[in-house]
Amino acid sequence: MTSKAERALFVDMDGTLVATDVLWEAFFKVVKAQPWVALLAVGWLLRGRATLKDELSKRVSIDPEALPYREDVLDFVRARKAEGDTVILATASARAWAEAVAEHLDLFDDVLASDAQNNLKGANKLTAIERYCADGGHKTWGYVGDAQADLPIWDKADEVFVVAPSAALKQRVTGATKVFGEKPSLLKAAFKAMRPHQYVKNVLLWVPLMLGHAYDDSNKVFAALVAFAAFSLTASSVYLFNDMLDVEADRVHPKKKFRPFASGNLPLLYGPPLVATLITVAITLSVLFLPSGYLGVLLLYLAVNSAYSAILKSKMLIDVMILASLYTLRIFAGGVATDLRVSEWLLAFSIFFFTSLAFAKRYVELDRVAAEGKTEAKGRGYRVEDLELIISVGPTSGYLAVLVFALYINNGLPGFYVNKWLLWLTCPLLLYWISRLWFLAKRRELDHDPVVFAVTDKSSLAVGVGVGLLLLLAAPPW
Repeated sequence: MTSKAERALFVDMDGTLVATDVLWEAFFKVVKAQPWVALLAVGWLLRGRATLKDELSKRVSIDPEALPYREDVLDFVRARKAEGDTVILATASARAWAEAVAEHLDLFDDVLASDAQNNLKGANKLTAIERYCADGGHKTWGYVGDAQADLPIWDKADEVFVVAPSAALKQRVTGATKVFGEKPSLLKAAFKAMRPHQYVKNVLLWVPLMLGHAYDDSNKVFAALVAFAAFSLTASSVYLFNDMLDVEADRVHPKKKFRPFASGNLPLLYGPPLVATLITVAITLSVLFLPSGYLGVLLLYLAVNSAYSAILKSKMLIDVMILASLYTLRIFAGGVATDLRVSEWLLAFSIFFFTSLAFAKRYVELDRVAAEGKTEAKGRGYRVEDLELIISVGPTSGYLAVLVFALYINNGLPGFYVNKWLLWLTCPLLLYWISRLWFLAKRRELDHDPVVFAVTDKSSLAVGVGVGLLLLLAAPPW
């Protein structure tokens, strides 16, 4: 009978011990800081994955505390360690990253990992394991893995442990000693990562159609619907891009840590092709069905939003101005798609209104940081001491939007508003909504995204219906 001292347990890291691939995490992390490295990475990859991993590990470190560990696997490894097994982290990741994880967990007796010449995967990993067992006198050994590349290792292992296998992998692995969890649905994870609930923001593209009273024009209605679809797909591509760059920051957030990339439910390697597909479909819709100017606005949105995700969201005040501009750009895009003029009054109102909402978003994030006893928000340009100023500037921006609307009623109304006096009643409704928003923010009762809050909050919906009715009665279609 084999003594426990003669038994070894080899544990894979990427997809097994952690629900992510550290190589892709490192790639996006270094690209976020140094975008030109993406071009260098192509050359490194042509020389082999071992070279790619080695070069990236020289340029970027990982935060082992921020990785999404599989707790069931960790508990199992701890139990085997307590029984006296020698436990070894055996991974195709670069040695620097593997050793950082091993040091953080303080669990493994040794580390087998890739170096500049050898990519420790599949047959290469099996050779390293068998050599290690021969040198260490381990008569039996088990292996914990998760991928097709692990099949030759499982064929030789005395104990087979499979983590979150796909249906295809389950069929190929026979006689598994233990199976940990199931592979999450990639389709569901991808759909969630696209954040379809955020599409409500793109209803702003319909504002020119409604305010221009062109909702009885079927061609314009169709154009508005296609524009909405194209804009939504483009927005989803940016959400995906943003989440790929922000996995570490998202994992320390109480809600964002459950996002598909951050949680590991959607592998990072699926991100780039998914982004490319969404952008391609959005551009195709724009070219086939919408005026040529719309594609230009869409690409501008894509460029500005991508720059925001990569760099500008960490710049104090600039981030707020960009957010407000992107909301306003939606309204402008709706006008271009439907060939309806967007007045300067509407654009000015939008800038002030959405600046207030952007400040509210930052206030909620920063207030949460303060409640956690920290001094600044990770990846943002704000410190806790800025809260007082934000809660002063934010509501003021909202009140300026109402002032712009009042001036518009007094000076810029088009002729189809026959009951002008009804529009004045919208001002107290808007003042109430903006004030209430900030009261809730101060009480920590506001969702981190004020726009999403607005479409789920009953009082906000009531105010929206009230404003809509007043606008309709002020310019009746009959």
